Amino acid sequence: MVTRKVYLDYSATTPTRSEVVEAMKPYFAEIFGNASSLHAFGQEARKALADARESIAAIIGAKPDEIIFTGCGTEADNMALKGAVWANSGNGNHIITTKIEHHAILQTCEYLETQGFKVTYLDVDSNGRLDPQTVRKAFLPQTILVSVMHANNEVGAIQPIADIGQIIAAENANRANPGASQIYFHTDAVQSAGKMKINVNELKVDLLSISAHKFYGPKGVGMLYVRRGTCMTPLFHGGHHERNRRAGTENISGIVGMAKALEMCATDMDAEQARQRALRERLEKGILATIPDAVINGSGGPRVANVLNCSFRAIEGEGLLLSLDLEGIAVSTGSACASGSSEPSHVLKAMCIDTALAQGTIRFSLGRLTTDDDISYVLEVLPRVVSRLRSMSPLWKGK
Repeated sequence: MVTRKVYLDYSATTPTRSEVVEAMKPYFAEIFGNASSLHAFGQEARKALADARESIAAIIGAKPDEIIFTGCGTEADNMALKGAVWANSGNGNHIITTKIEHHAILQTCEYLETQGFKVTYLDVDSNGRLDPQTVRKAFLPQTILVSVMHANNEVGAIQPIADIGQIIAAENANRANPGASQIYFHTDAVQSAGKMKINVNELKVDLLSISAHKFYGPKGVGMLYVRRGTCMTPLFHGGHHERNRRAGTENISGIVGMAKALEMCATDMDAEQARQRALRERLEKGILATIPDAVINGSGGPRVANVLNCSFRAIEGEGLLLSLDLEGIAVSTGSACASGSSEPSHVLKAMCIDTALAQGTIRFSLGRLTTDDDISYVLEVLPRVVSRLRSMSPLWKGK
């Protein structure tokens, strides 16, 4: 029976920090009012909502009234895309995105295509990185929205968001004539928030999505930044909440928890990310030194510090995942939202990784609780597990 447990799936979700739980507790039973109520109970909740909004806005360089609280990152992504294109459909119908986006973006784009919108899906290089110039080349007179993720959830590739923002700003300056459509710029920052410093003005984005449970906050709460002047159609109707942009009683405890979690990540971000990067590099070097025919995906470009995406030839990623789970090690075969799919990762496919190799891919994602001993244990177990699986593989026996 395995007694050791090593969690290396922090990109899927993170444990809620104890300090965050403590900050949330009063809003379940003591300060329980509806923030829309005029009485004292409601105003207590309203103050907590306002304080959280100000805190998050300050961390990302926004204004408090540009913050919309949502139920998750997926809702924030849907709101960004649908809300922006519906509100601006009179000016155009063209969307630009990439082939490596999260399914919350890709499936929303697919839906919008059924509604008459046109979508261009841009290629990335072998490291999962987008060339900003391909965005410029994809512009059409009908382009009204560009959506490019900040950091990829599977390989960790960091996209040149600020450079893309500069290109869009220049294009918008050329479209300053009356009646010309402006292009809005959205980034899905779900995997970068809490790991990288984010400033919406430096990134030059109009819309930005985050999700609390990716940075040690609670599940069920997210946020969409919407720059002043960005025309948006709400997804939900039925109330005046969030300045008439997102109907529904606010999740005060979750919002307070998200703000606290983001504050805590911001205080020691540089040191913690450097620590995680060192652990990842040790894991990467150990894998390459002890396991033949292992390939690190996306290692030739900038990555978030905690993600290591690795392919092992002649075995199935799902079989490797389950074998590691039996040893107490939790990893992923890719995005948690795509688990169970028999198809190779759309991200690795876009990076032109061989299909057979892509099938043998797992993602290690490290976090605040990851230790040197955890990495040592993985490097002890992984070669043995890979060797055992390969011994049963006809693809490996032929080598």
